[in-house]
Amino acid sequence: MYALRIWSVNHARALEWLYTQLERLLVASAPLFEAIGNERLERPVAVMERAVKGAFFDCQMCGQCVLNSTGMACPMNCPKTIRNGPCGGVRPNGHCEVKPEMRCVWVEASRGAQQLRNGERISHVQFAVDSRLRGRSSWIAVARDAQRTNELDVVRSQS
Repeated sequence: MYALRIWSVNHARALEWLYTQLERLLVASAPLFEAIGNERLERPVAVMERAVKGAFFDCQMCGQCVLNSTGMACPMNCPKTIRNGPCGGVRPNGHCEVKPEMRCVWVEASRGAQQLRNGERISHVQFAVDSRLRGRSSWIAVARDAQRTNELDVVRSQS
């Protein structure tokens, strides 16, 4: 798992492109998801998301994915679950103080972010994880948010 996580950071640019294409597909599918029922789709999509993102990113299914901001390194792999940059315990060799055999997630995230088109997003402050969303699909959330945004745009245009 760890080796594939490092591979994903090394190939962050290509994975960013794939992730962007997936996001477009999810946004385009939002009306279909709404018609079927987002809650009905939650479980099967979460299972698929866990398999895909678990393999490539060692995803912890926090329900609030920020891979496209963190160089394709899941910050939830940090033993301290730090969501906004490295702690003060990063060793001089870039390894974690809690798990010395592991490179710091944030060292890897910084390396991956340098490859991304919008790599500066790594410096955007991320909100604390809402533990109520743990295990839920962030893919469904992307589609649901796109649908809500479209609905708000329609309401605003009618005003």
